[in-house]
Amino acid sequence: MRTMTPLAACPRAAWRPLRGVLTDIDDTLTGESGIARAGLDALHRLHDAGIPVIAITGRPAGWSEPFALAWPVRGIVAENGGVLLHREEAGEGSALRVEFAQDDATRAANFARLQACAREIVATVPGALLARDSAGRLTDIAVDHSEFTTLDGAAIAAVCDLMRTHGLTATVSSIHVNGWIGEHSKWSAAHWAVKRLTGADFDPREWVYVGDSTNDQLMFERVPLSVGVANIARFLPMLDHPPAYVTQAERGDGFAEMARALLAAKSG
Repeated sequence: MRTMTPLAACPRAAWRPLRGVLTDIDDTLTGESGIARAGLDALHRLHDAGIPVIAITGRPAGWSEPFALAWPVRGIVAENGGVLLHREEAGEGSALRVEFAQDDATRAANFARLQACAREIVATVPGALLARDSAGRLTDIAVDHSEFTTLDGAAIAAVCDLMRTHGLTATVSSIHVNGWIGEHSKWSAAHWAVKRLTGADFDPREWVYVGDSTNDQLMFERVPLSVGVANIARFLPMLDHPPAYVTQAERGDGFAEMARALLAAKSG
């Protein structure tokens, strides 16, 4: 069994060069009842300290909209890099701005291919159902495997195989199998969002990434200071690239643990 290095072993000096936080959402900030109080409090503390937080998620744009407005984050990149949502000041309040990684014509053509793939998955993989948040998806499809239904490993593999047959990129999060057409990913999302929201080029040595699942592997591999919340344990056998450190606590409490370490190092 692979062992993980606890976050408490991360030297304080490793935190000091960091400019900001990139984070997954589902089962990293949230649990079954929504965002954990500890996770939301940590977002506020980071915001108050001037440390930007950008969330990168497989959730759809429609699902992400209220959180992009309500949470103290610079923005949310939804659909695994396909859509960026962020606040813009407008008069006496703030308005939501939505930007896409692909142009209108490309999205329209891809949408038809995505829906054809989704129909085949539901028709041919026993027990496969589209995620309940599918109505809010603009650039991808998602099949539920752990949120409101359960698919075993063989069924998840079959869904991934069908997606790839249709020319989709397929990844597995803690709750869904996501598929999309294009080169975007959580890694490309980091480059896009950091430049757009902070004005600076993305340097992975200056950001920490926090996640919980196999679809975070690209970030775990390429961001030197990467953190898995404790519930990543169930995915460890499937990870070729685990995070550098793991928290003691799960989900939002684990995110808060990361935030305390970062803020303590910065204040010191």
